[in-house]
Amino acid sequence: MADAAPPSKSRDLDKLLLRPGNLVGPTFDPGVQLRDDLQEYARVLVVGAGGLGCELLKDLALSGFKNLEVIDMDRIEVTNLNRQFLFRLEDVGKPKAEVAAKRVMERISGVNIVPHFCRIEDKDIGFYNDFNIIALGLDSIEARSYINAVACSFLEYDSDDNPREETMKPMVDGGTEGFKGHARVIVPGVTPCFECTIWLFPPQVKFPLCTLAETPRNAAHCIEYAHLIKWDEVHSGKAFDPDNPDHMKWVYEEAVKRAELFGIPGVTYSLTQGVVKNIIPAIASTNAIISAACTLETLKIASGCSKTLSNYLTYNGVEGLHTKVTEFVKDNDCLVCGPGVLIELDTTVTLKKFIDMLEEHPKLLMTKASITYHGKNLYMQAPPVLEEMTRSNLELPLYDLMDKIPKDVLHATGMVDKGNRKSSGLRKLRVVFKGIDGVTDMDMAGGA
Repeated sequence: MADAAPPSKSRDLDKLLLRPGNLVGPTFDPGVQLRDDLQEYARVLVVGAGGLGCELLKDLALSGFKNLEVIDMDRIEVTNLNRQFLFRLEDVGKPKAEVAAKRVMERISGVNIVPHFCRIEDKDIGFYNDFNIIALGLDSIEARSYINAVACSFLEYDSDDNPREETMKPMVDGGTEGFKGHARVIVPGVTPCFECTIWLFPPQVKFPLCTLAETPRNAAHCIEYAHLIKWDEVHSGKAFDPDNPDHMKWVYEEAVKRAELFGIPGVTYSLTQGVVKNIIPAIASTNAIISAACTLETLKIASGCSKTLSNYLTYNGVEGLHTKVTEFVKDNDCLVCGPGVLIELDTTVTLKKFIDMLEEHPKLLMTKASITYHGKNLYMQAPPVLEEMTRSNLELPLYDLMDKIPKDVLHATGMVDKGNRKSSGLRKLRVVFKGIDGVTDMDMAGGA
């Protein structure tokens, strides 16, 4: 029987954590100790501090999670204020992560939220390994794919290719689009990861270049003309950065000129951002519903108070209200959550040669790769200071850099093909050195 508990502000939460039940997880041990451990030890990272991220921070803090961190690279804009309720007019221009953390801590006593105002790629892999659960409140397929790859990179397999439970990094992913939304639970090695079900996301709308160049018919055509054609004409060789306000302003101004030339109304700065960055429209009520579902799943994973979602919840509030849970199946050949891409090497292969091989590997096609091994940077493409510090490793044998271990896992981060475009990706690589005692033919089966 559960031990008696002193009065708590979280009365409803106590009903879940202090009492036994019929639908609980196999490790659930109800009691005051569980509630206290959840508050003291559970660490959750919220990725994204936009409409869904604001809701997630608030819900998680109210659900007993006291150690939270949030990462977001954006600053607050006026157009955010209608649905991102933690922000005020005087906050415009400030980092979303910092303001969101400050507001939640002001309203909910005892919670500690550490903000990170930076790109998710700016953090090393070890940063993400410090958290028990990662909650995603993103509006970008590329960002989801990157975090998914990072979480799956911690997953280890035994000699029979069974995932080790202690290396699993659970994720809870939410997404909204107008009156529709989804919540899903990703346990690498058990449930399908984001990459296993990438087909769930429809391809982005593409406009024929001839239409953009000759016969634009709407505001989006004018924006894409400035973005895809005019930018290269004026800034030949300079990459467009959608997160650079000066670049975005230039595209907006050129789109306005294009629209005026053809008598097309409707070009605004916010629409320019939406078209260029493929921003999905959001509604506050949908964010609240999906955030509640994600928070409940986070609590289930952390405490075992109930069985988790299996494994994909969809919500549709366009006409009435409809929810459905679908159990998708893991792709055993997934390059991200599987055991890793097996690469056989001679002991004489240098790190530079290995990086060049990744560009030609049919399953990887990775360019500009940075390599890490057990948290140690073997070679980093950026920032310049790290590139200079690790450059000397390029001419050394990878076998020596991996401490002459005959087979092990390392991680490569670089640019990978996503359909017809390049985006940042992280891949797990199983490296096996040929001709070393203790490495069997079975170890090298199915290599590159």
